[in-house]
Amino acid sequence: MGRGKLRIYLGAAPGVGKTYAMLSEGHRRVERGTDLVVGFVEHHGRRRTEVMMAGLEEVPRRELEYRGAAFTEMDVDAVLARRPGVALVDELAHTNVPGSRNTKRWQDVEELLKAGIDVVSTVNIQHLESLGDVVESITGVRQRETVPDEVVRRADQIELVDMSPQALRRRMAHGNIYAPDKVDAALSNYFRPGNLTALRELALLWTADRVDEYLQQYRDEHSIRSTWQARERIVVGLTGGPEGRTLIRRASRMAAKGSGSEILAVYIARSDGLTSASPKELAVQRTLVEDLGGTFHHVIGEDIPAALLEFARGVNATQIVLGSSRRKAWQYVFGPGVGATVARDSGPDLDVHIVTHDEVAKGRGLPVARGARLGRARLIAGWLVGIAGPVLLTLALTGTGATLTADAGPGFANEVLLFLFLNVLAALLGGMLPALASAAVGSLLLNYYFTPPTHTWTIADPENIVAIAIFLAVAVSVASVVDLAARRTHQAARLRAESEVLSFLAGSVLRGETSLEALLERVRETFGMDTVALLEREGDVAPWTCAGSVGGTAGAPPPERPEDADVDMPVGDHMALALSGRVLPAEDRRVLAAFAAQAAVVLDRQRLVGEAERAQELAEGNRIRTALLAAVSHDLRTPLAAIKAAVTSLRADDVAWSAEDEAELLEGIEDGADRLDHLVGNLLDMSRLQTGTVAPLIREIDLDEVVPMALVGVPESDVTLEIPEDLPMVEVDPGLLERSVANIVENAVKYSPRDRPVLVSASALGERVELRVADRGPGVPDAAKDRIFEPFQRYGDAPRGAGVGLGLAVARGFVEAMGGSLAAEDTPGGGMTMVLTLRAASGPLRDGTRGTTERQAVR
Repeated sequence: MGRGKLRIYLGAAPGVGKTYAMLSEGHRRVERGTDLVVGFVEHHGRRRTEVMMAGLEEVPRRELEYRGAAFTEMDVDAVLARRPGVALVDELAHTNVPGSRNTKRWQDVEELLKAGIDVVSTVNIQHLESLGDVVESITGVRQRETVPDEVVRRADQIELVDMSPQALRRRMAHGNIYAPDKVDAALSNYFRPGNLTALRELALLWTADRVDEYLQQYRDEHSIRSTWQARERIVVGLTGGPEGRTLIRRASRMAAKGSGSEILAVYIARSDGLTSASPKELAVQRTLVEDLGGTFHHVIGEDIPAALLEFARGVNATQIVLGSSRRKAWQYVFGPGVGATVARDSGPDLDVHIVTHDEVAKGRGLPVARGARLGRARLIAGWLVGIAGPVLLTLALTGTGATLTADAGPGFANEVLLFLFLNVLAALLGGMLPALASAAVGSLLLNYYFTPPTHTWTIADPENIVAIAIFLAVAVSVASVVDLAARRTHQAARLRAESEVLSFLAGSVLRGETSLEALLERVRETFGMDTVALLEREGDVAPWTCAGSVGGTAGAPPPERPEDADVDMPVGDHMALALSGRVLPAEDRRVLAAFAAQAAVVLDRQRLVGEAERAQELAEGNRIRTALLAAVSHDLRTPLAAIKAAVTSLRADDVAWSAEDEAELLEGIEDGADRLDHLVGNLLDMSRLQTGTVAPLIREIDLDEVVPMALVGVPESDVTLEIPEDLPMVEVDPGLLERSVANIVENAVKYSPRDRPVLVSASALGERVELRVADRGPGVPDAAKDRIFEPFQRYGDAPRGAGVGLGLAVARGFVEAMGGSLAAEDTPGGGMTMVLTLRAASGPLRDGTRGTTERQAVR
């Protein structure tokens, strides 16, 4: 049974029509004969959406009871038992009511997909986990209901439901989204034109990035190398010279002319070493391109123009920016240069811009390192000089009548030196083999044409035999020395290139680039691979898997085993770095081994960080358990002892208690039971906070409906309540707020003098509402203000038995769970003031029968 397919309708804000579009798709599929059901769709009272649900089979919802209220959620078991072909599931980021099968609805959807059921769902851009901070900075609202980006990215289809801010505001004004009494507040707060425009841009850019991923995957699958100019991507070719900054700024100005353009700066180092790159200048240019919103890439290539074009086509670039050559005029005899070659070979799909700068024709700062890997032109020249050179020299000398006995000739010694010069030139141009061939041909020609008797292979004079032997020995020696120098130069240059890459790798570690995915992407770019994956397995017979799940691969789908890759680099006994794309030369494996070792270190570091976090959680749990035992040993036993004593007294047969005495003993039992219930309640609340199981049910409510309920157990003479009637409504969980205020007020009454009542007041500040609880007690020093909110903490000489030190800790935990804050301040004139800050209601809220926050931003 295969995995089902997921289709998501992505919107920028509530009301753009995601649910309507999903239901329309449902009707189209039903008309085509698809077995489709509605797993969960919420129409929020919108008539047009509600009408679209007619004619679609709806699976009955599951009813749940939570805190005395009834809620409904999607019945995952019922959908699985029904086994439709397609299920419509609204609001992917929704948080289920406690007691549901899963915590989040996207986990419900994951179960349906694993069962082979196709799912069509909806989500808003503000609910993506990675965009939480961005959305909060735009709207001032922190989204608590989020879905991991990877869940949405794994969708088989993502369709953007778009609408202009003006059209959405008109839809809102016509009452098509929220009730009429909520429209004005929504338009003036969350649905402001600026907010909607920014959210729309976020949705468009995120969808465009996802489209890029689809496009790159399609191009890889079909081996498409030509550039598709769907989006402006500008590649800046850097040499490490001072002109790089000019090129980067010029590319930035070009990118600014088109929205969504990208800048990719690339430095290509020869595999046989650096040429004239300054590491310091490269670091400056890297910082500059990143400051301008671009990315920096470091690639190794044999042929710089070919490597640059390969990189540009690999990233689907549309333009390449290069600088005018810094070579002097005479240096063009060695070739046309990188710029001209790239412009010639770029083809019609890539535009090449040659930018002038101050360093044109001034020459390079450092000499070019000559390597042993000579080009074809130099090899041909070496063989021509080594073979044809001695023949032409012989023709020239014999044409003048020069022989050993001819006085007009240069003489045998000079003739030997001329042949030796050609031998050295052949060695410099072509290396060892052309030089050896030149030595052999030259010695034979000297023997036949210039050693008496001429035109024979016989040598009459022994001195000439010695001369020719010395010539051959010197020629071979010179060729060996030149070849050895070339190989040593190649090795030194190669080590320089490796040190550059390793230095870059070390710098990435120091800069904190510890993401395994980023490191593997760097390996893929450096070696020009299609796929790089870090594979691991538990034992010798266990299957190979990508280390770190999603973060363990870069590029195309990874191979299943290291043996299936073009290159595999073992890392220990049960881990290997697998690369696919081409076979690397042996000398590249040393650098690859460093990358592999670093990848293993990054993976271990990530796992150690996770274990450290878990260990910290365990340590905190142990600390709380230790404090809990200490509290139980006294604070919980005190009310139990009082209850036990009162009950024992009442049951005594030898004492006749009066009605007043019995009433007093019963009152003591009741007080002890209340204290015990309060202590146990705080312990249970702290346990819920520690385990993260607090799920606030946020709705709009007035403070004057909650605060008086929190003061029921406090004598009226001990508290003064001042809450203005025109105070805005707040978005809170009434139960959690009531418990928090009760704990805060109880703490304040405990420390405030009897003749100085605690003042509970409220005021509105912008989009926030502050509830202040001021007492006239001894106060708390600034250094201890944060410590009083820690569990099992009491300040000063608080009497034992008055609590276990959890009241303020529970209050802060509940307030933060509702998106508010709780802090302590000094009360003017002495004492302490607790400032409880809550979000003011800014728009229509979700119906209370759903266990989630219903703001305009949530849908």
